[in-house]
Amino acid sequence: MIKVILCDDHALIRRGIRDTLSDAADIEVVGEAGDYGELRALMRGTRCDVLVLDINLPGRSGLDVMHALKDEGSPVKVLVVSMYPEDQYAIRALRAGAYGYVNKGGDPQGLVAAVRTVAQGRKYVTPEIAQMLVESLTMPAPENAHDKLSDRELQTLVMIASGKRLADIAEELTLSPKTVSVYRARVLEKLGLQNNAELTVYAIRNGLVGD
Repeated sequence: MIKVILCDDHALIRRGIRDTLSDAADIEVVGEAGDYGELRALMRGTRCDVLVLDINLPGRSGLDVMHALKDEGSPVKVLVVSMYPEDQYAIRALRAGAYGYVNKGGDPQGLVAAVRTVAQGRKYVTPEIAQMLVESLTMPAPENAHDKLSDRELQTLVMIASGKRLADIAEELTLSPKTVSVYRARVLEKLGLQNNAELTVYAIRNGLVGD
């Protein structure tokens, strides 16, 4: 039996994933969490084989979670299930330690197959991600300017472009407003932009947020 923990800040999303996985006779959902704190508390007392993880979480992001698990030497296999487009986040997630990446808008049976594959210690990638990985091997430098951003800088970029104020971002990420301002300044500098309006246009044009 494959034991799975779900971590997503939307209860309805978690329910949908849980119902999909529960239909499989060899998969058992043993716990759910809505943010990093809940997840860490849950994992201290609950053994699991696979962590189904969203990237966009309040507080520390899913990428932060993967970095923390990697630093701890955790044997848990992470499968990222996200609404973000594969071409923008899949490779970043795999580099952070994920064993697979599935888009929330994909086929539910693909999610079941992904969990089974990841539980075996194998990578799960769609044909599209496989093609991107092959292409990335032949690219000596990032194709997009935002590929140079750190995980936290990219998260700040997406949140600003989604219309959130710095104070709201600081509260959601449990950071000081000054720290968020520093991340914003770094993003503007690395992307060669002047203000939030240009930042938002950049994010939309590059598919980081919806228009």
